[in-house]
Amino acid sequence: MQFAPLTLHTGVASKEAHEPPYPERYEVPATTAWLVNAARAARQGGAARNASVRGGGRVTGGRVIAVGTTAVRALESAADGAGVVRAAGGWTDLVVTPERGVRVVDGLLTGLHEPEASHLLMLEAVAGRAAVRLGYAEAVARLCLWHEFGDVHLLLRDGSRHSTHCSSN
Repeated sequence: MQFAPLTLHTGVASKEAHEPPYPERYEVPATTAWLVNAARAARQGGAARNASVRGGGRVTGGRVIAVGTTAVRALESAADGAGVVRAAGGWTDLVVTPERGVRVVDGLLTGLHEPEASHLLMLEAVAGRAAVRLGYAEAVARLCLWHEFGDVHLLLRDGSRHSTHCSSN
């Protein structure tokens, strides 16, 4: 397991229900872009692609799991149409939706967002609507707490299979 840092200056997600998040400053350093691209290349193409990864070191394939919706927003803002991440920074007004999809991340660790939050569209872009609904139903049944109180769930994108897990503190 490797960790790759990035910066996104977060604020209030939105003032009202169903509003998109505000523009925020972000920075994806070159090292982070390299690590993300290397992990994706190793997973997607095995040894042949791994040999073509520049910058030294060998990366074995794995998933790119973002920690927080803000990390997804930063990585997706720094990616091109094929999902190749470049060092980037500035302001992002990107809203990740199921229609747009995700190009970089394979999963997301995030808190439980209110039913009206625009962030739920991002969760659906990662794991699909059915998985998000199933996860939220399970969270309610297990009395998980909402976003600000520390409960987290893992949403994974795995081909046609979607899964979600809730972990209560």
